[in-house]
Amino acid sequence: MIKYNYKDSNFSTDIEKLYNRPSYPAEIEDTVKEVLLDIKNNGNEALIKYAKKFDSLDLTSETIKVSDAELKDAISKVDVKAKQAIKRALKNVESFSKERIPQPWSFSPRPGVILGERFEPMERIGVYIPGGTAPLVSSVIHTAGIAKAAGVKEIVAVTPANPDTDIHPAVLYAMKQAGVTEIYRLGGIYGIGAMAYGTGTIQKVEKIVGPGNAYVTAAKKLVYGEVAIDMIAGPSEIMVIADESSPAEFIAADLLSQAEHGSGLEQAVVVCDSAEVLNEVEVEVKKQAELLSRSETIDKVMNNGMFLIQVESMDQAAEIASKYAPEHLEIMCKSPGKVAKKVKAAGAIFIGKWTPEPVGDFTAGPSHVLPTAGSGKFFSGLTVEGFFRRMSILNYQKYALKDELGDIMKFAELEGLDAHGRSAEIRIKK
Repeated sequence: MIKYNYKDSNFSTDIEKLYNRPSYPAEIEDTVKEVLLDIKNNGNEALIKYAKKFDSLDLTSETIKVSDAELKDAISKVDVKAKQAIKRALKNVESFSKERIPQPWSFSPRPGVILGERFEPMERIGVYIPGGTAPLVSSVIHTAGIAKAAGVKEIVAVTPANPDTDIHPAVLYAMKQAGVTEIYRLGGIYGIGAMAYGTGTIQKVEKIVGPGNAYVTAAKKLVYGEVAIDMIAGPSEIMVIADESSPAEFIAADLLSQAEHGSGLEQAVVVCDSAEVLNEVEVEVKKQAELLSRSETIDKVMNNGMFLIQVESMDQAAEIASKYAPEHLEIMCKSPGKVAKKVKAAGAIFIGKWTPEPVGDFTAGPSHVLPTAGSGKFFSGLTVEGFFRRMSILNYQKYALKDELGDIMKFAELEGLDAHGRSAEIRIKK
């Protein structure tokens, strides 16, 4: 664990390094570009090659897609309690999303002019569901479930399969419940490329959403423009704002909940004004880590990505949180709501000691697809609005156009666009 103290002379420099963390290592882009170009040019042939190379999968053009029979068989293996948990979480996510569905609106700002907006759901979107280190059942709900609430007709899911070409049954059940219409055994770069460019088997989508490792993130960035994407998101991270009232065992458990994600590049940060609590957290993290199964991954994060930061006050803690812009921000101190109002950037804010980060990952309602690596300062988490096309509406009567014609003509003159001016003027002269 790495310790920073506001009293140290190099505190500002150390904190600045923490703020400027990358979404992914820049050196991987050349590999990602090469794979994407191959998929763009060679379609299924490239997909089959990379499935073998990266995931030890023997696929054919016919077995890339999960069949209805395979889906039905997998679903029969999911136990009742798992199905209940998936349905309940999906209901919560859809309920939250439906509260946010954008509605058409219009107004008349001046006589003869009606302006407004209307919204239409996208028709075909793609969701990426990680599967390398854990079957992320919840990611299906927090992506496809939101698209379903938006009214998207075609929801394409890609996810890695194991060497036997199997996908975890609970993942497939969640996909079925969340309205996924097509499922493909594709992971990483080649899964993103398939959705972005289309192949002989897969039609391209309009937007790609969902979390992933560094290669998935780089691939999403590089296909932006071919399709829309939700955000550039790197390894998972959590920050906890704490004080002398915060239970050290809670904080430690929450830090470890993100450290176990799998890449070893995750970050877990505590910002606290109590040296005693920070010391207790350090002890608790080590003690609890011994009880967990993903020790290798957790050890990497504990050594390189776990930070214990002592600050002077909760105001300073809120300032650091705003500049760090964590994916997940837990505020576990006295008057947490008051501190939360001072935070200017975060993916999601969890208020109070009874709101651990996993409620957001699984059951609460807002999507767990959130900005990381400080991108919360300019990206927001995935919401139902992200699956809609927004169209501006403009409606002029002749007398309103006539009233503004002089200004229109002047702009056309200033910009040297006489055809623009004529387009408006010809209507009034007629």
